Amino acid sequence: MIARTLYFGNPAYISMRLDQLEIRLPEVENNDTLAYEFKKAAVKRVPIEDIGVVILDNKQITITQGAISALLDNNVAVITCDGRRMPAGLLLPLDCNTTQSERFRYQIEASLPLKKQLWQQTIQSKILNQAAVLSDIGIECGNMRAWVKAVKSGDSDNLEGRAAAYYWHNIFGDIVGFRRDRDGIPPNNLLNYGYAILRAVVARALVGSGLLPTFGIHHHNRYNAYCLADDIMEPYRPYVDKLVVGIVARGIDLTSLTTEVKKELLSIPIIDVIVNGRRSPLMIGVGMTTASLYKCYSGELRKIVYPTMS
Repeated sequence: MIARTLYFGNPAYISMRLDQLEIRLPEVENNDTLAYEFKKAAVKRVPIEDIGVVILDNKQITITQGAISALLDNNVAVITCDGRRMPAGLLLPLDCNTTQSERFRYQIEASLPLKKQLWQQTIQSKILNQAAVLSDIGIECGNMRAWVKAVKSGDSDNLEGRAAAYYWHNIFGDIVGFRRDRDGIPPNNLLNYGYAILRAVVARALVGSGLLPTFGIHHHNRYNAYCLADDIMEPYRPYVDKLVVGIVARGIDLTSLTTEVKKELLSIPIIDVIVNGRRSPLMIGVGMTTASLYKCYSGELRKIVYPTMS
């Protein structure tokens, strides 16, 4: 079953009742003062086991400790947003696998040659999927497919960077002055939002597979608590890019993230991906990827299972 993504963009009171997440949505008593009355609020309940991601995007949301505890017990990724209504924080469970300490040991003791091979596979999959996005919009990408075959262990020649330069130069070629920059012009804001959702999905899957999202195979920033999530999400980024390309093509105003645009970006966990020749929602595909990563650490496999864009 596909886990649901719950987005809260308005004031709400969230608690637990009868093993379900209870959501009270207030009514506006006075449109001038926006005085909210929770006693008359509509009440909705969602089974906790149906939830995969929760996004809290309003300063007037109240969530109880019991609700937070229940969400974490069910490996739900809880995302909080800042004053700009952009994802700013991620809450995940610390214990989500019966053999977690053993899995931690395999991960921590992984050899450098193994991690370099895993990073090689990761970059090959990322560039291949980026090429598929460019091909879909009619951009020549034979050079990128050639670079896929040339990626060495650990990507010592930095073909990821070469491919990125070509990719970002062409993917939004009609937008004057566009360059991929977190603080750059739109649609960078859409990409940032989409990547934050994707990162939460990947981090949740890593925890579910009994792995530490902090210890990466390539990323190793001492201030980054999700280095491994940033590694594993790389081949999945082009799915977000493709979704944003479609939004941009409609010619809508991208200077602010409207509710409609956010709703479309929140569909990322259920985008169709192809893993091992089988079509499945992205959230399920990510789980297959993280499960295969553990098997690489334990010596059961030699290759991570990544999606391939058709």
